[in-house]
Amino acid sequence: MANTEEEGVVDIQEATKQSKVAPIVKVVNLMVAEALESRASDIHVEPQEKNLRIRYRVDGALQEAFSLPKKDQNAIITRLKIMSGLDITEWRIPQDGRFRIRMREKEVDFRVSILPTNHGGKVVMRALDKSSLSIGLDKLGYLPQPLKLFEQAITKPYGMILVTGPTGSGKSTTLYSIITQLNTNEKNIVTIEDPVEYQVDGITQIQVNPSIEFTFSTGLRSILRQTPDIVLIGEIRDFETADIAIKASLTGQLLFSTLHTNDACGAITRLMDMGVEPFLVASSLVAVAAQRLCRKICENCKEPYEITPAVLKRLNIKTSKDATFYHGKGCSKCSNTGYHGRMGTLEVLLIDDAIRDLIIKGKSSDEIKEYAVANGMKTLRENAFKKALSGLTTIEEVLRITTEE
Repeated sequence: MANTEEEGVVDIQEATKQSKVAPIVKVVNLMVAEALESRASDIHVEPQEKNLRIRYRVDGALQEAFSLPKKDQNAIITRLKIMSGLDITEWRIPQDGRFRIRMREKEVDFRVSILPTNHGGKVVMRALDKSSLSIGLDKLGYLPQPLKLFEQAITKPYGMILVTGPTGSGKSTTLYSIITQLNTNEKNIVTIEDPVEYQVDGITQIQVNPSIEFTFSTGLRSILRQTPDIVLIGEIRDFETADIAIKASLTGQLLFSTLHTNDACGAITRLMDMGVEPFLVASSLVAVAAQRLCRKICENCKEPYEITPAVLKRLNIKTSKDATFYHGKGCSKCSNTGYHGRMGTLEVLLIDDAIRDLIIKGKSSDEIKEYAVANGMKTLRENAFKKALSGLTTIEEVLRITTEE
């Protein structure tokens, strides 16, 4: 196939012709079907110097699936571009698209990102399975205590609720599960996102477009003229968005959004670092939830194992003498990882009058956390550790997803 990769020249005509031949179509269809069978959240199509590597992200970890001949690379990437409605003549700049497939009576959306690399266009496809949104908050694997607090917060008529955590910690799934739960005929629900992740019937969804200066803040201003009851902002990134969001939540809207902070208390200081006045933060915030996803032990190969008291002491973990810990020894069902599936771990900070007082006085997140823990807030590590004690996950997983307190 005519392609001088070194000079970045791609024979478009040839790539397009090849992308429509039966074997290429079949390979792409099989790749997507196999990824869904493996419960993959992402498919990575990665051009290497001598081949095209395919990897699946399963339960948060990348696994090598197979590799394809280098000569089929451009045809496969062109095929994915056609499916995603992207410009097949453009190979120099990043592109984003999406496509939808139907598999076993289930519709799955894929969000596609293509990035030019020195060996060709790297494609990452994220599977967005809408069926996971309608299962409700109680099925996301949270412990009863933080879940009860979270459900208490979302019944409030107005105010701001934030979900924090790193990329890939399940924030979008949690927020969509909430608004799907709140989605009734009496409510006008509007979301503004970058990009729109899940498409949900009965909800007005807007995608920001910075290239035409349609940002979170300009979009939010327009949304508020549409008399929404519930607003979901994909992410609060700057002072302007934070300021409008907080003022909206004070004038009668229930507002949900996300922030990238390590714990729940960190979100309060992050808003103030952006320049929002402490009294506005104190009066608008209803609750902040910090979230992580931890892998579940594979039930098929689960077995008890010994953790020495010295290790527990070093990890600053207190347990009873007869506590039993488990891990998965690895089997064909879990691809020898010892894990199968993931569940959410939640730390919920409900904002009470004492915390409002601490915010107005400009106290640090550490002082707010100290008060919250003394008054019954269970931290991320405590919640994750409880799951390890219940035999749902491993100590290694608890240490991987939480920081020392």
